[in-house]
Amino acid sequence: MNKAELIERLADKAEMSNRQARDIVDTLFAPEHGIISGELKGRRRVQITGFGTFSAEHRKARDWRIPGTDKTKHVGAHHYPKFKAGKSLKDSIK
Repeated sequence: MNKAELIERLADKAEMSNRQARDIVDTLFAPEHGIISGELKGRRRVQITGFGTFSAEHRKARDWRIPGTDKTKHVGAHHYPKFKAGKSLKDSIK
């Protein structure tokens, strides 16, 4: 499922227009100004009970070797997004 299909499915299920559904999806998931990404940028967790937890994890600076060559590249310390599925979500997929 892609974003357009998610918007369509939400609009059908909630009996709303595609425009309203797109606004809701963008409000939650937009990388620049969405609620979830805003919380992660502030290094806060977003926990949706039963579904899962979004968090921003820290990765230390390191050097890594480029596969197939002897060259190395330095990667600075940074944060990256992480998602851990909740128990109810895991159980529903089994």
